[in-house]
Amino acid sequence: RGHDLRQAPSEQLDAYRASDAYLREAWRPQFHFTPERNWMNDPNGLVFHKGEYHLFYQHNPFGNEWGHMSWGHAVSRDLTRWEHLPIALWEEGEEMIFSGCCVVDDANTSGFGAPDDPPLVAVYTSHRPGNQAQSLAYSLDNGRTWTKHAENPVLDLKEPDFRDPKVFWHEPTGRWVMVVSLAIQKRLQFYGSPNLKEWSLLSEFGPSGVEPKSNWECPDLFELAVEDADGRPTGETRWVLEVGMGEGSVAGGSGGEYFVGSFDGKRFVCDQPENAAQWIDYGRDFYAAVSWSDIPREDGRRIWIGWMNNWQTHMVPTSPWRSAMSVPRSLTLRSNGDRNTLVQRPVVELEELRRDSKSVAPRAISGVVDTGVRGKQLDLVLELDPKDASTTGVRVLAGDGVATVIGYDTRSHELFVDRRASGEVGFHPAFAGRHAAPLDLQGKPLRLRILVDSSSVEVFANDGTPVITDLVFPPDGADRVELFSEGGVSRLVNLTAWRLQSVWRDD
Repeated sequence: RGHDLRQAPSEQLDAYRASDAYLREAWRPQFHFTPERNWMNDPNGLVFHKGEYHLFYQHNPFGNEWGHMSWGHAVSRDLTRWEHLPIALWEEGEEMIFSGCCVVDDANTSGFGAPDDPPLVAVYTSHRPGNQAQSLAYSLDNGRTWTKHAENPVLDLKEPDFRDPKVFWHEPTGRWVMVVSLAIQKRLQFYGSPNLKEWSLLSEFGPSGVEPKSNWECPDLFELAVEDADGRPTGETRWVLEVGMGEGSVAGGSGGEYFVGSFDGKRFVCDQPENAAQWIDYGRDFYAAVSWSDIPREDGRRIWIGWMNNWQTHMVPTSPWRSAMSVPRSLTLRSNGDRNTLVQRPVVELEELRRDSKSVAPRAISGVVDTGVRGKQLDLVLELDPKDASTTGVRVLAGDGVATVIGYDTRSHELFVDRRASGEVGFHPAFAGRHAAPLDLQGKPLRLRILVDSSSVEVFANDGTPVITDLVFPPDGADRVELFSEGGVSRLVNLTAWRLQSVWRDD
C-alpha cells in the first residue's frame, strides 16, 4: 500500500527499454514470456478474441517480489511474439486482484455489452484481509480497458481461501459453469449461472488425489480428444480436471495433478478407482497451468501455459524481472490400456522460430561426447538407443564443471533432469536436485524433444508424455550440447538441433 496505483513507473521503464541492456540481462529467456520488469506468477484470463491471444498474469507493478497483486497483460497473434500492454486490473484499496479467467460473452448474457458487440468478461478472485470472493470486470475494446462490475462480488462464501475461478460455457446445459477451489479444505466446487452474475452450487469434488499436500488451487476443467498409442485419433473424448498444490508435488514444493473422467454439466466423475490422480509435470517448475478460452472451433486445439517457478524456491536470482511462463502447449489424451494419460506438445507455432538447423550423425556413445552444437536458445529433437548402458542422455548448457543433465536410467526405468551442477544453485537449499519421471521404454529407443532457453529446460519424452520442466541458471560461457553414456555403450540414432530466434528483439 502507499503507492498511487494509477501511476505506473513509466519513466523508468521507458529509459530501460531504450537501453542496450533491455532483455539482454543474465538468464533472460528469449522465447518464453517474461514481464518487462518486476514479479510475475500465475497465468490468468487466457482468452482468444478478435485474432489475439490474451495473456493476463499475477503481477506486482512495484517490485520484484510477491505483493500488490494486479493483472499484467500481453497479447500475441502467434503464441510466440508478445506485445506488452498496460496493467489491466489494478489493486485498489484493500482489494488485490487474485487469479481468474476471461470469457467472450457472445450472447451478451451479462448485459455488459450488446448482441453485436459482445464483451470480454473477467472472472477473478477479490482478495481482502480474511476474505476471498469472486468478482467480475468487463471490456468492450478487446481487453485494452476494463470496468469492474458495480455489484461485485458476485459469489462470496465469507471464506478466507475461496479462489481461482475458471469459467466456460457448457453448451448441452445452456449455462456458464465455474470450477473454483476452497483451497485449504482441498475441495473443488462447481457452480452454474445463466448470466455470469448469479451463481448456484451444482456439485463438489474432493478432497482427493495425492497426499500430503498443503492446498488445492488454480483448477481447470476441459474436454479433450483421445488418441491411440501411435498418436492417431480414436474419435473419443474425455474430460480433464486439473488442480495445483502449493506443497507436496512429485518433485517437491508446488506442482499439479489431474483427473480424467466425465462431466455432465453438473458433476465430474473420475474414471479411476478412488479418484486416482496423475502428475502434470515431473519437474519442479510448472505450476498453476490454465488453458485458453474461446479458441476457434476450426483450430480445435486445447492450449495451456504454466508458471515456470516453484513457491518453495521462488526467489530465483534474476533482475529486474522474476519468473517466466512455459511455452504454450497443445493437449490431448493418449489411451494406454487401463487409463488415459495427458499428452503435452509445444505448439507448432514455435517451429517458426527455428534457425540454423544442424544434424549430428548416428554414432556409438561412451563417456561424454561433444556434439559440436552450441547455444542457449535451442530446440533439440533426438533419439537414443540405451543398448547396454546403465544411464544415457544429453547434457545441455554445459561448460567447465557445469551442465544440466537430461538422461534415462535403464535400471529404474526413469527419465530425469539433474540440475545439481547446472550453475547457480545456492540461493535456496531445495533448488539443486534430480527430478525423475517413470518411463518404461519396453525395448524401444528414447525419443526426446528438449527446449533450452537461457534459464530453463522443458523436456518432452516420447511425443509428449512424460514431461519435465526445470529452471537452471548456468554461467555465461555454458552453451555446449554433449551426449553421454555410463555403465556401457549407447547409440545415437539421430539428433537435429535448431537455434531458436528471440521473440523480443531482432535476430
